[in-house]
Parts: sequence; structure tokens; C-alpha cells
Amino acid sequence: MSKNKEISNQKIEARIEGVEHAFTRAERFIETYRKQIVRTVGFILGVAVLYIAFQRYYLEKWSAEAAEQMFPAEQAFADENWTLALDGDGNNPGFIEIIDNFSYTFTASAKLAKYYAGICFLRLGNYEDAIAYLSKFRSKDAILSSTALGSIGDAFAETGDVDQAVVFYKKAANRRKNDFTTPLYLVRAGILLEQQKKFREAAELYNLVRKDYPNSTEGRNIVKYLTRVEMEQQQQ
Repeated sequence: MSKNKEISNQKIEARIEGVEHAFTRAERFIETYRKQIVRTVGFILGVAVLYIAFQRYYLEKWSAEAAEQMFPAEQAFADENWTLALDGDGNNPGFIEIIDNFSYTFTASAKLAKYYAGICFLRLGNYEDAIAYLSKFRSKDAILSSTALGSIGDAFAETGDVDQAVVFYKKAANRRKNDFTTPLYLVRAGILLEQQKKFREAAELYNLVRKDYPNSTEGRNIVKYLTRVEMEQQQQ
């Protein structure tokens, strides 16, 4: 028993000695690099303070102002008055002015105004500007980000650039997969592929809708698209 106890005590002493050595090494490291450590910690704290100040005193202020100014344009957009929404009425700014005035502020309203402006130009038949504004829009929202890409596809389709339209419809479908936009843009891409007589590729997209999104609006009607493609393939 005494021998086992002695061995146990030796192990404990060895562990304590190891811990002491570790503390000694840590102390030496801190002593050697004290200035660098203080500078690094100070820099991190400074960045954190600046970020909090930016959020509280800059971004919140501009966000509230941009949202207030954009409200009339959003109402005009909801009423499908595309020109008024874009240009404003002289008293209230439209989306173009909102973008010009607030693009440097990083506010959500300034970002969203690019989406609104792109959709307005699309509805007015100005497809080049629609593509330009929608291409600048960035969002983490699944529906908005997908719809922006899909609307670029719509604009290319209207200009007759079918290849680019298919590219953007596929991007929209895969951007953030969901039961609403994914089957919608898969079908739109499929229809354009049919027009190009690319029936096999169209069938692949339709089958994705049938398999993965059977309960969507497009999924409930997908059989007629597949039937049409199969008939076209048989006639080739």
C-alpha cells in the first residue's frame, strides 16, 4: 500500500511540476511579447467600439431616414405606378433618387431600392436598365434574391437573348431552393429550352419539379409539360 501511495504522490508531484513549468513558459511569453499583446487587444477593442458606434449612431440614423423617404415610392410601386415609383413626384423621391442619396450608407432601404428600380424598369420595358439595377441588388432573403435573378432572366427573354435567360432562370431556381421560386424558374427555363428544341434538357428540369416540388403550383401541372416534351421527342 505504502509503495502504491508513494508512486501516486510522485505522479501528483510530476503533474504539479508540469503545470508550474507551463505557467513559467506562459509568463515568459507574456513578458517577451507584452507590447504586441497589448496592441493587439487594444486594436480588437477599438474595432469593436467603432462597429458598435457605427451601428448605433450612423446606420440606425440613415436607415430610419431612408425608409421614411422611400415609403411614398413603395406605395406607388404597390399601385403599379412604375414611373412615379422610379422618379418621384417632386416632393417625394423615387427609387432612383433614393439610390443616389443613400447608396453610400449601406442601409437596407438603399439596397432594396435597386430591386424596386429594376422591377419598375422591367415593367416599363426598359430591359437594359432592369438588368443593370437588378444585377446590383444583393440580399440574403431567399425569395427576393431568387426573384431578382429570375427577373433578370425575364429581361433577357424579352430582348430575345434566350441563352442568357435560361442561365439566369437556372441561377434563380438554385439560388435559395424553396417551394415557390425554384419550381417557377425551372419551368420558365424549360419552356425556353423547348423553344430551342432542346427537349431532353427541358424534360430534365420538368422532372426535377415533378420529383422535388410536386405540391407547388408548377408541380401540380407539370404532367402536361412532360407529356408535350415526350411527344416532341417522339416526332424528332
